Amino acid sequence: MSTWQSVLIAPDVPLQEAIAALDRGGLQIAVVVDEQRRILGTVTDGDVRRALIRQVGLDAPIAEVMARQPRTAPAGSSKERVLQLMERHQISQIPLVDAEGRVVGIETLHGLLHGKRRDNAVFLMAGGFGTRLQPLTDNCPKPLLNVGDKPILEIIIENFVRAGFHRFFISTHYLPEMIRDHIGDGSRWDIEVQYVHEDEPLGTGGALGLLPREAIREPMFMMNGDLLTNLDFNKLLDFHDSHDGIATMCVREHEHRVPYGVIEGDGQRIISMVEKPAYRYFINAGIYVLSPSVLDSVARGQRIDMPTLLQKQMEQGQPVNMFPVHEYWLDIGRMEDFQRAQYDVAGLFHG
Repeated sequence: MSTWQSVLIAPDVPLQEAIAALDRGGLQIAVVVDEQRRILGTVTDGDVRRALIRQVGLDAPIAEVMARQPRTAPAGSSKERVLQLMERHQISQIPLVDAEGRVVGIETLHGLLHGKRRDNAVFLMAGGFGTRLQPLTDNCPKPLLNVGDKPILEIIIENFVRAGFHRFFISTHYLPEMIRDHIGDGSRWDIEVQYVHEDEPLGTGGALGLLPREAIREPMFMMNGDLLTNLDFNKLLDFHDSHDGIATMCVREHEHRVPYGVIEGDGQRIISMVEKPAYRYFINAGIYVLSPSVLDSVARGQRIDMPTLLQKQMEQGQPVNMFPVHEYWLDIGRMEDFQRAQYDVAGLFHG
């Protein structure tokens, strides 16, 4: 089955299966069709993120989430015609349909333009001690631990390189020489890598004050060096560019289920009883896009964490947006996370 055929889904498919189809196809779109493959609607990353923000259940049928008036192009349309349609309607994917409205293919902006080289900088935080992964980190910084046959940091860099990014900064503290020796200047990937070193840990946001601000005049990625994800970085950057915000924080939906019956009372009187309730909320996913002014707000040597830094920006009236991540995401903080990565990440990022 070709890639575009793998993203054709039925209208009664639950949201969770539609998300899997989006990830599987890698086209950032799923197309809802009837039994004759006639188009009924489309689902994009943006549709899914808006549904997650509204806390639509993962078991809800995709018909409740899909766009019901999708843009399409006639089969056999020229590249120029398809690009014009994409530009006019501000879309990055468009299904191709025959005279009967049946889907016969999907064109993507990335495929038509053969990718775009991005000058936005990428800042990777690789200075942590990784104490929860001892003894593996006794003589090796966590970002250099292998997942499969590649270090975590190398996998992250290669994901950005495939997305068109070529300017990297890496923050170091623990065993910095090992990271510098392994990654080098980036020439083996045909990219530029520069390093900043924290003499003392400065928190998740403090290292921003060490960057050469004159070299960063466009929105910059910032990402923890112990994360693995197949997030579309270009999609995230496009989201940041198209929304009024000084920063965009990636968030991940997390569910906490209470293993007991929860009782709400007023004095001695019981008002309600809920058996084993589940609470859903968003957590910080450790991936950001930051406008240059955020860097300007951090003094050299200042110790500050990212949540505190962004909270200060919001208190000053600066908007900070969130970008829900439904793609694969794994924070390798504990030994069980590292062991899990060996099984389910190696197949996603190697080869």
